[in-house]
Amino acid sequence: MKRKNLEEDDCPIARSLSEIGEWWSLLILRDAFLGKRRFGEFEKSLGLAKNILTSRLQKLVSHGILEIAPASDGSAYQEYVLTQKGKDLFPILVSLRQWGERYLFGSQGTKQILVDELNQKPIRKIEVRSHDGRELKPKDVKLLFLDTKRKTKPAKKK
Repeated sequence: MKRKNLEEDDCPIARSLSEIGEWWSLLILRDAFLGKRRFGEFEKSLGLAKNILTSRLQKLVSHGILEIAPASDGSAYQEYVLTQKGKDLFPILVSLRQWGERYLFGSQGTKQILVDELNQKPIRKIEVRSHDGRELKPKDVKLLFLDTKRKTKPAKKK
């Protein structure tokens, strides 16, 4: 069965998943946020076949989430660096991590914890807040359609 192309879907979640929805892509982003930059570092961390890793990295680069840069140590290697678009995914990965910690590890808990580097204290739970600062739950929001006649197009890539 052919997968539906979500790149022009009206839903922002669907379009986002078309760019980052593959689980290997999310794990590559996790590693990038943890400081990994080189192909070999991703390969070692993920245990992923070279052809699949190459494909996922190329896709993240083509979508402007990662960019290829000369190695920061001056060597002949290249590095994969998060762009601003990629860095803006940080709260999403933290939320996904917190959800996994809460629901997927049972009473044993996880063997890792995400902490603030400055004080080594666990980071606070990500929350959705209203314009005036109230914490919002699903029952507190609704989807407002701005213009049902206008069909949105994907943002142009840089």
